[in-house]
Amino acid sequence: MDVYKIIGGNRLKGTVKVSGAKNSAVALIPASILANSTVTIDGIPEISDAWTLKALLEEIGGEVLFKDGQMEIDPTQMQAIPLPNGNVKKLRASYYLMGAMLGRFKKAVIGLPGGCFLGPRPIDQHIKGFEALGAKVTNEHGAIYLRADELIGAKIYLDVASVGATINIMLAAVRAKGRTVIENAAKEPEIIDVATLLTNMGANIKGAGTSVIRIDGVDELHGTKHTIIPDRIEAATFMIMAAAIGDGVTVDNIIPLHLEAITAKLREMGVKVVEGEESIFIPRTDALQAVDVKTLVYPGFPTDVQQPLSVLMTQAVGASKVTDTIYSARFKHIDELRRMNANARVEGNTAIIQGPTRLHGSKVTATDLRAGAALVLAGLLADGETEIQEIYHIERGYSSLIEKLCLLGANIRRETISVSTTNRVD
Repeated sequence: MDVYKIIGGNRLKGTVKVSGAKNSAVALIPASILANSTVTIDGIPEISDAWTLKALLEEIGGEVLFKDGQMEIDPTQMQAIPLPNGNVKKLRASYYLMGAMLGRFKKAVIGLPGGCFLGPRPIDQHIKGFEALGAKVTNEHGAIYLRADELIGAKIYLDVASVGATINIMLAAVRAKGRTVIENAAKEPEIIDVATLLTNMGANIKGAGTSVIRIDGVDELHGTKHTIIPDRIEAATFMIMAAAIGDGVTVDNIIPLHLEAITAKLREMGVKVVEGEESIFIPRTDALQAVDVKTLVYPGFPTDVQQPLSVLMTQAVGASKVTDTIYSARFKHIDELRRMNANARVEGNTAIIQGPTRLHGSKVTATDLRAGAALVLAGLLADGETEIQEIYHIERGYSSLIEKLCLLGANIRRETISVSTTNRVD
């Protein structure tokens, strides 16, 4: 079993380059199914989710090359092969195969998706959208069956401004007959990125990034070349690490506009944030103030960043509060932080963190992707050695994390340990 081992206390200094956005990549790759010729996407992060999607596209007959962050996808020989289990279970974003395959083949069979367990994450809004476009959707033996004679544009109101549902309905609607209007659409930057790719392929999409998206269906989409946007969650993670234990860190290859909620919250905590055109510099921070944070849909504070931020709160003076309005069960990292001497408790959908506290190295478990990133930061801050288990969660979403942190001066390594050692009672 592989673990991360971190010796805490080293201050971080230098420049870190942010990879392409995970939450874009996992939608852009399935979107290629809709084209009639090769689609090339630059800047794909080398994360396990990208490799899993490559394997899935190959399973349905795609030819895929993935090297140095560039993915070249030839979808011409793809077929509507059922994907009831296997790789689809490894990542939640495999649900984008539903919209893309429905859009191209008018049918799909996709096993119910996996990913991080963050409490209830239903796909009912996706299904409502597919049904509005004319698809018959059934759940048989844990797989979603989608069938349509033809897809016809419709007006769809989302009860929740879901990123996944917004993108999935876009994928299904771009080749439908007539106009589709998605109301109460999510506004995340990743949606604009997917809409840009689809538009470059010949789709007719207006309003991506606003709450109303209009799509006029076209008969055919062609191949194109696209460069993915930078990962705002990875950028935020490094910004928080720089605030916690930095001696002057530049976070490069970012879009500052996408990070405004994080920048504002860090400034409120007493962190100096110097914005460039495509980078942010954070000098050493010596005193942090407690703050309250509530997660919201974009452009609010992202739920994906509350876990790393809660570690920074352990170093702030006073009581901080994090309320997660998106995923109420996203506080599993708090128990792990308490093993490291954090003074924190959870009440309902809120975590209360009292600081400042010295964290102690410990053996902890990454329960999900962003909890894992939080524990890496806790390890960097802690006295002594921290061992993080279940690191496959972290590697689903962070590309070359060890290498990037080592370049900044961290003492972190990946190690294979025998399972018998991990079961030892401390």
